[in-house]
Amino acid sequence: MSDETATEQRVREASGELRRQGAATPETDPVRRVTDGAEAGLLPDFCNSRIAMRVFTVVNVATLLLAALLATGPVETWWSLGRIILIVEPTLVLSMIALCPIRRMLAGSPLYIHWLAGAGIPALIAAVASAMVVRSLHPAMFASEMAFWIVLRAVFAAAAAAATIEWLRLRTKALQPAQAEGRLQALQARIRPHFLFNSLNTVLGLMRSDVRQAERILENLSDLFRVFMRDSRELIPLDEEVLLCKEYLSIEQLRMAERLQVQWSIEDMPGDALLPSLLLQPLIENAVHHGIETRSTPGEIAITIGTTGNLVRVDISNPVPELPNVRSGNQMALSNVRERLRLTFDVEGQLDTSVEGGQFRVTVLFPYRKERRQRDGRGNFNTHR
Repeated sequence: MSDETATEQRVREASGELRRQGAATPETDPVRRVTDGAEAGLLPDFCNSRIAMRVFTVVNVATLLLAALLATGPVETWWSLGRIILIVEPTLVLSMIALCPIRRMLAGSPLYIHWLAGAGIPALIAAVASAMVVRSLHPAMFASEMAFWIVLRAVFAAAAAAATIEWLRLRTKALQPAQAEGRLQALQARIRPHFLFNSLNTVLGLMRSDVRQAERILENLSDLFRVFMRDSRELIPLDEEVLLCKEYLSIEQLRMAERLQVQWSIEDMPGDALLPSLLLQPLIENAVHHGIETRSTPGEIAITIGTTGNLVRVDISNPVPELPNVRSGNQMALSNVRERLRLTFDVEGQLDTSVEGGQFRVTVLFPYRKERRQRDGRGNFNTHR
């Protein structure tokens, strides 16, 4: 068997092993991926409890201010507030409940359809609620006056809904430059020249003593760089991100030998949970460079992954550096990951850091989602949540 044929056989074996462990391959990438960068539509994700609570709070504060403006005194304020709440509260709650599934149903539709649904559904609910309220409080009102009273409040509900949607849209749009900057930072911070040079030097040192080990490192490097070049907005299964982190750590362990010790606790890990590509790897890289590489004695990195309610929790701890302020890139990487969590999961994605007992700990929380895209009969992709 020629050298070229033997190399191809090893690559096929490595690809098969990665596929069995849940890693991405060029053949499976299109089927398993959910790309967060695709057109997501106009309507906010009211299925997200934090977004719904934010809208609920803002609308109720605005309602209180409106009641105060319309009233002539303290007693009249509460009376006016009560009448407004009878219409606002059911309209707000029922609209968010209705728009939660409708947002997914309208995926791919023209934007004017999203606007019609986003403003029309609250207007319709407000009209029904207003009709019930006016019949109860003002049964003797003329039909024409009653119709005007109902239509006025329906139009106000539509305007308020449109303003809320536009506010959330502008807020999301304002974060897009940070996302683009995050992608650039990812390419600069994660494909670090010193990491590449150190890895290649490790390979060169093994070429004569252990050729097979050197080939494994090169295979790991090829996998790492293929992922490094992937769109950072893409969501991948957690087990693939963990496999990538293990490949990265295996290269660093060959370079640092016994100085780097790793403890994995992933028995309760939800491997099918989706997260942005390259979210955990830079945190582990931080732990290696700031907690292990700066030490003269061996140190351990502990990685624990599990669930807390409907959230996935990742804890990464490493020894506190022996020399303070050895490198300045730690906070940059943490801010990068924190921003990507916010862009992908809004306020449900969190990153916290703490120092306790000589250990620096990073805790990542994000919602447990199991979306998939599957091909339909025409070869298109359908997104399932």
